[in-house]
Formats: sequence, C-alpha cells, structure tokens
Amino acid sequence: MKKSVRAFAPATVANVSCGFDILGFAIDELGDQVEVTLRDEPGLRVVLIEGDGGRLPYEADKNTCTVAIQAMLDHHGFEGGMEISLYKGLPLGSGMGSSAASAAAALIAANTLLGDPYDKKELVNFAVEAERIACGAAHADNVAPSLLGGFVLIRDYHPLDVIKLPVPKGLYCTLLHPHLELNTSDSRSVLKKQLSLKDATIQSGNIAGLISGLYQSDFELISRSLKDVIAEPTRALLIPGFYELRIAIQRIGALGSGISGSGPTIFVLSPSRKVAEEVAIAGQEVFAQIGLEVDAFISEVNDKGAYVI
Repeated sequence: MKKSVRAFAPATVANVSCGFDILGFAIDELGDQVEVTLRDEPGLRVVLIEGDGGRLPYEADKNTCTVAIQAMLDHHGFEGGMEISLYKGLPLGSGMGSSAASAAAALIAANTLLGDPYDKKELVNFAVEAERIACGAAHADNVAPSLLGGFVLIRDYHPLDVIKLPVPKGLYCTLLHPHLELNTSDSRSVLKKQLSLKDATIQSGNIAGLISGLYQSDFELISRSLKDVIAEPTRALLIPGFYELRIAIQRIGALGSGISGSGPTIFVLSPSRKVAEEVAIAGQEVFAQIGLEVDAFISEVNDKGAYVI
C-alpha cells in the first residue's frame, strides 16, 4: 500500500447559464493539488495549506478536503489516520469551483491510498458533503465535473444521479475573472425563493436545448439556449461590467456568456479558439474601462477530470 499520494483536480464552470445546480463542465490546467499521507494515529489532520493567503481553516470539520475524505472513510469503515497538504491554484470566492477542486483532489488521493475502492462517480457522493460545509448547499455541479471531467448533468440529488454529456469538437471557453470576490453563500442569498410558471417553463426549454445542442454539436442551438432567468438577473447586479461584456462578445461571434458558478468569474463559450482569444481581449478592454483588473483564461472542455500526479 502506498504511503503518500498527490492528486490534481481542475477548475469548473457550474450552472452554465440555464442549468442552475444541475450543469457544469471542467476547465484545463487551472486547479488545486492535494497530497494525502497515511499516518499511524487515527483521524484526519491538515498539516499544510499554501496559496490561500492564510484564510482556509485547518480544523478537520471545517476544511473541505478533510470533510470530503471523512465522509468517504465513514462509508468505507477505515479507522486509520491521514495527513493532508493542500496547494491552492484557484482563488477563493472566484466562481471557478475552488472548494470543489480541493475536495475532489483530496478524494482522489485518499481513495488511491485505500486501493481505489470507489470509482469517480461514487466519490461525488462524498464530495458534496464538502460543498455543504463550504457554502451551505450540497450541490454537485462543481464537484462532479471536477472529478469526472467533461460536461456533466446532475439529473437528480435524491439519490444522486450524475450523467456525463458529450462535448462538441471545437467548443472553447474563455474565463474572465475580475479582481473581485463573491462568497457563494452571499450569492445564494440574493436568489428568488419562488419561480413563476413562465420562468420555470423558459428555463426548462433552455436546459433541454443546451443538452440537445451538446449531443448534436449544434453551436447555434447551444447559443440560443445559453439564457438564465433564475439566478443571473439578480447575481449579475453584483458583477460590474457583466452586461457590457455581453454586448462586446456578440460582435465577435461568441456563442454566449454567463456567470461561472456564483461569480464573479464570467464564462464565454466560443465555436473556435480564435474567437475565444478575441473574447479574452474584448473582456480585458471592458473591465479596463471600469477600472477593474481581470485575469483571462482560454480552455477547451477538460474531459480528464481529477487524477493522481
């Protein structure tokens, strides 16, 4: 049995406009690393956290890495001990699945140490417990794509039913991360508690259209379906430049845009890398005009998900 394993889990885009809490996809290269080491004493212990500016908790019942691992160990019946070192590659409160990437990487490493008793889909069940600690809601639209890679649909939560969706060739994503921070719990607090029948019908049609577009590699259908009437109308008010960016990318030929997770990062889908690069330039110009620095990342959809380094 190995004594120490280090794993990587990628950043993610959750919701994907119309798919609130049920759709997400993984990003290339950006992500977190976690090293898990077996120890003689029972229990979990966080021994190192780098890249968080000293803000993440070391307590095992508050850290997303240890909460996720503990859920798995409770199910497995393992009574030994593990030490966890977390290396953050993602900014906190960015809307890129920072807490989910930490939990996913931790689970992959710990699961490997145990001899891989669970497949990636089964690990999602444990990862959602970390999201409950991080933001108060056990949603899977970040942790599922971070673990599995690709585009993922959460069909149901009771029981958890996770489905991988096809990714059209040539589909690119530009992430624009303005130098703001939004807590997921705060972004959830501004959401409407009830929906009208009209909004529910519109949202259902767009979800069905987006999934159909992915299966048919129909970029035009994907573009028409990237519309959110549930979360975006209130959350967009928290992100300066959101609507200015949307106007700018329409002239470039992007498929559409939306809030990545709870924000403030904005994702833009494009039918080619060339368009995705033009979107990055346009985004930087939009945010420069309002005095905000922005980081731009261009990526295809990452189909690999979390893995052992």
